Amino acid sequence: MYKLDLAVDPKQTAAIERRRNAELQRQSRIFNVKNRIIGVDRPFLDNQVLDKKTSEDRERLWHEAHDSENLRYVKTAQLLEAQEQERVRELNKEVDEYRLRYQQPENQREFDLWDPDMLKKDMPARVSDDDPRCGPSSLQKFAGEDLNEKARNKFQQQESRKWLTAQRMEKERAERDQKYADDLHHKKEMELDARALKLAEMEEEARRAIDTATLNYNMALAAEQAAVRDVARRQETDENYAEIGNHVYGDILTENPEVAVSAFGPHRVVTDRWKGMSPEQLEAIDRERRRQLEENKRRRMKEAQDEAEWDHQRILAARAALALQEKEAEEARRLRQELDNYNNQLAKEQLSHQVYLDKEVYTNPPTAQYFLQFNTSSR
Repeated sequence: MYKLDLAVDPKQTAAIERRRNAELQRQSRIFNVKNRIIGVDRPFLDNQVLDKKTSEDRERLWHEAHDSENLRYVKTAQLLEAQEQERVRELNKEVDEYRLRYQQPENQREFDLWDPDMLKKDMPARVSDDDPRCGPSSLQKFAGEDLNEKARNKFQQQESRKWLTAQRMEKERAERDQKYADDLHHKKEMELDARALKLAEMEEEARRAIDTATLNYNMALAAEQAAVRDVARRQETDENYAEIGNHVYGDILTENPEVAVSAFGPHRVVTDRWKGMSPEQLEAIDRERRRQLEENKRRRMKEAQDEAEWDHQRILAARAALALQEKEAEEARRLRQELDNYNNQLAKEQLSHQVYLDKEVYTNPPTAQYFLQFNTSSR
């Protein structure tokens, strides 16, 4: 009725074999004491290290390629920029040459309107009788007409005679001026020679007068200096006598106490002038010392009273602390007694529970066969 000789499915067989191999590999990993205790899969870690190293090498190669590519791009950009700058320079040069060659101001259409030399370049309406601009319509010249020929010739002759007369008179005037200049030069030389001789004589007389005046001045100066020295000597003698009198009758030797008062206040003195305190000052100091002694005595008495009061307060505080400490110790003994009673009761309950487990619950102890069934599978 049942067909038992069916063909085995190869896919199912392969799946079973695959699962069996995976189970064996898992058991080899789990039952390995070293791997189980340390918890490290060395081949897996080696594969991770190798993968990381491969990734780092691949990333390093990528960065190197990227850097080289960036360097190539930079060099290309610099080359293109240099070419662009060179092209701009050439273009600007060509533009300048074109402007210099074809765009001069005088070549512009409106240059004649704003030419600064327009009036200089402009020609008069008529230059001469042969001016080609004087046509029939200009009414400036008619063919075969010269109305002022005689007057022109006569005027030219008069001008020629006038120029010749003027040239002759100019030549004669130049000769007279040259002769007059020569006479003046000769007279000037003679006058300068005479003046030089007179100046030399005056300079010699002035030198002798200066020497005489210098000698007189030196003699007067020597007499004046001698008189000044006599006056200075007498003044120094008078000052020395006055200084001796000031020292004798001054505040230093007379020990005037007012000179020791400092300019910063009456409570300060000048140390190099102070000669000691007066009897009134000494008596005031003695009174102040006695007052300070009385004040110190009263302060010490007050401090002794305060210290006694503090000692009394400390004794009261110590008594209160001792009473509180005894109360706390009594409370701690009571709590410890209660805790001991609770622990004894808890120990009795645990002991009875352990007896119950040993005699009622754990009545079937496991054998060696029970422990051998563990660690036989990876699941």
